[in-house]
Amino acid sequence: MADLYADIIVDISHEKLDKSFQYRVPETLRDKVEIGMRVAIPFGLGNKVIQGYVVGLGEECKFDPARTKELIGIGEKQGESQDRMIELAAFIKSHYGGTMIQALKTVLPARKTVKMLEHRTIVRKMDREQVLSLLGECQRKKQHAKARLLQELADQETIPYEWITSKLGVSAATIRSLENGDVLQVVSEKSFRNPVKLEDAQSHRLPLSEKQQEIVREIMGEFDRKVPGNYLIHGITGSGKTEVYLQLVEEVVARGYQAIVLIPEIALTYQTLLRFYRRFGDRVSVMNSTLSPGEKYDQCERARKGEIDVIIGPRSALFTPFPNVGLIVMDEEHEGSYKSESSPKYHAREVAMELARMHGAAVVLGSATPSLEAYYMTQKGQARLFELTERLTGGTLPRVYTVDLREELREGNRSIFSRKLQELLQDRLQRGEQTMLFLNRRGYAGFISCRACGEVMKCPHCDVSLSQHGSSTLVCHYCGYTVHKPANCPKCGSKYLMGFKAGTEQIEMKLQELLPGVRTLRMDGDTTKQKDSYEKILSAFASGEADVLIGTQMIVKGHDFPNVTLVGVLAADLSLGASDFRSGERTFQLLTQAAGRAGRGMRPGEVVIQTYQPEHYAVVHATAQDYQGFYEEEILYRELSGYPPAAHMLAVQCYGPSQNATSQLSLRLAQLVRGQVDESVPIAKRLKVIGPAPATIGKINDIFRFVLYVKSEKYDTLVQIKDLLEQELQLLQPRYESVQFDFNPLHIL
Repeated sequence: MADLYADIIVDISHEKLDKSFQYRVPETLRDKVEIGMRVAIPFGLGNKVIQGYVVGLGEECKFDPARTKELIGIGEKQGESQDRMIELAAFIKSHYGGTMIQALKTVLPARKTVKMLEHRTIVRKMDREQVLSLLGECQRKKQHAKARLLQELADQETIPYEWITSKLGVSAATIRSLENGDVLQVVSEKSFRNPVKLEDAQSHRLPLSEKQQEIVREIMGEFDRKVPGNYLIHGITGSGKTEVYLQLVEEVVARGYQAIVLIPEIALTYQTLLRFYRRFGDRVSVMNSTLSPGEKYDQCERARKGEIDVIIGPRSALFTPFPNVGLIVMDEEHEGSYKSESSPKYHAREVAMELARMHGAAVVLGSATPSLEAYYMTQKGQARLFELTERLTGGTLPRVYTVDLREELREGNRSIFSRKLQELLQDRLQRGEQTMLFLNRRGYAGFISCRACGEVMKCPHCDVSLSQHGSSTLVCHYCGYTVHKPANCPKCGSKYLMGFKAGTEQIEMKLQELLPGVRTLRMDGDTTKQKDSYEKILSAFASGEADVLIGTQMIVKGHDFPNVTLVGVLAADLSLGASDFRSGERTFQLLTQAAGRAGRGMRPGEVVIQTYQPEHYAVVHATAQDYQGFYEEEILYRELSGYPPAAHMLAVQCYGPSQNATSQLSLRLAQLVRGQVDESVPIAKRLKVIGPAPATIGKINDIFRFVLYVKSEKYDTLVQIKDLLEQELQLLQPRYESVQFDFNPLHIL
C-alpha cells in the first residue's frame, strides 16, 4: 500500500507560515486522519511538538520521502467550539471553493498579539500617622512629587494608578521608590475589553401581540422537542420583528444556550445593540470591523469563557466560538452584505444553517422584503414561514405617490425634485417634521436609458441591460454581446439617450437652494469613514438636529425615527438598469424598505417615488407594498431563465496581468466544462455554459478580469464542476493568473 501524506498548515495566525507543510501519515493513523482535523506534529530543527491543521491528503510526496517527518498523533482536544469551527471550515472549502487555508482563516481569525487591559490601583501599606510623618520629611527635602502622592494617601487608602500619573503628575519612578520602601503597593487586575459603552441600560420591554407570541411559542416548542428548524419571519416594516428576536434570544439564553444575532451593516449596530443591551446588560457584546484587534480577540475569549450569552454583528459574528449555540438570527436577511466578496465567497445564510445543524440550533431569518432564496425555501418546505402584517404602533403603512419623471420633463421641470416632492418637503419644514431623501445609486454608472420614454438598452440574448464602454460601445457582461450605441432611442426616437450620475453632495446643495435655511445631514460612504460616524449622524438626526437626512442605501435599512413622516426616493429605477438578473428584486427591496421609514410614529407618513419606469412590475408592487405579487412575477422570470433560486449558478472568475493569458485560461476552463455537458439530457435540464466574457470592469489595477457562468438545476453538480476545475488548475499551476469561484453570485463580476 502506498504511503499517505498530509498537507498541514501549522499556524494560521503567522503570515510567514501561510503555507502547508507535508508529513507522512503513520499506518496507525491512516484511517483516522481527515481534512480539517487538528494533529500533533514535530516542527523545526528541534522537532518541537506543535498543533497543526490537515488541509490536504494524498499519496504523492512533494519532497524527499527520506526527509519527510511523520505525524505524531491526533491533536489534543481544545474544546468542542474549536473543533466545530474546523469542521465548518471544511464545509466552506468544499461548498464554495478556495483553499483550506482561506477557509480556516475565515472561521479562525488570525490571533494578533494583543495585551489584555490592565487596571492598576495604588494601595496604602502604612497607617495614616506613618504616612503623615513621611510627608513632613518629603516636604522638608522639597520632594514635591512624593509629597503630593503621600498627601493623597493620607486621605484615602486606594487610588487609581492612572489618576496619580495624569492628575498629580507623579512619575512611575517615584511610585516605584515608594513601593520599594513599603509605603504602598501597586495592585494590577487584568480584564477583557468590552466595546459596549452604552449608559442607558434601563430594561423596558414592549408587550408582544398575539401573533408575535404565537411565533415565539411555535419556534421554542420545536426547539424544546429537539427538532429546531429554519424559520422565515416575513414582517412588514414596523411590525415588531426585533421584539420577537429579543424574546426568542431570552428564551434560549434562559435554557443555557447562546445566541448569535446577525445584522447586515455597521449602521444598524447602535440601535440594535441598544435594544439588546437594555434586555441583557453585560451578557451581550458586539463584533464588527470598527473594533480594534484587541477588542475582537477579547470578545472571542469572553465567548469561549462563558462571560457573554449574545453576540451581535455582521456575517463574521457567525464564527464567535460559543460552546453551545441555540439560536442564530439573521435580521434583514435579504441584504447583499451577508455574502463574502473575497474567497471563499460564502453566504452567511447557508453557513448559519450548517453551523446550526452542528449545534442542534434554530435559524430565524427576518425581513420585510425576503430574498427570493429564503422565500423559495418556504415554498419548498425547507423553512417555515411566519408573517407579521400589522404595525406595532397601530399606524398604517405610508401613502405612496409614484411620480413619472418623463412627465415632469415634458412639463418643463428639470429639477432633481419633482413638483410633488417639493410641495411635501415645504410642508414638512413648516410642520417641524423630518424627511429622509434616498438616492438609489446602486448600478447607476453602467446602464443607458431614454429620458423621454424610460427605455433601457438591453442585451437580446441575456435580458440584462447593456453597459456603456467609452463613448460609443454597449457591452453585455454575461455573454459578450457588443453593439454600437444608437444616436436615438430605438423605441421612441428621442435624442435624450444617456446615463445618470448624481451624488448626495449635489442633492444637498440643490435642496438648500430650493429651501434656504433647511438643516441637512448626509450619510454615505464619504461621511461614515471614521469610527462611530454612523452613530453620530443617526443620533444627531434622532435628536432633531436636522430637518432632512440625505443618503444612499444605508439610511433605508432598519432605522426607526418616529418624527420622519416623508421619504423621497430619487431616481428609483437606477438599480433597474444594472446589468444583473437580480436588478428587479433589488429595486423592489430598496423601494419597500425606503417607504417603510415613513410614518413609524403616531403621525401618518407619505412617500414619493420618482421614476422613469412607473409601469415596471418592481415599482408597481413596491408602491403597493405587495411582496407576494412581486415574488410570483419575479420567480416566473427566474424559472424561465434558469436563474437562482429556481436553478443554481456558478461564476468562474479569472484574474491576471496579461489580457491574452487570462482570456486563454478562461477559454480553456470553459472548454473543459462544456465537455461535461450531456447532450442526451433534455435541454431544459442540461448543464448550461455562458461565456467567458470580459468582466463589467475589464481591468482594475492592471489586472484583467474574465468570467464564465455555469448553470445547473442541482447545486451538487456545480460543486463537482468546481472540483473538476480545481483539479485542472492543480495540473496547470498558472504562475500569474488566479481563479475564484462564486456560487449563486449576488453581483456579476
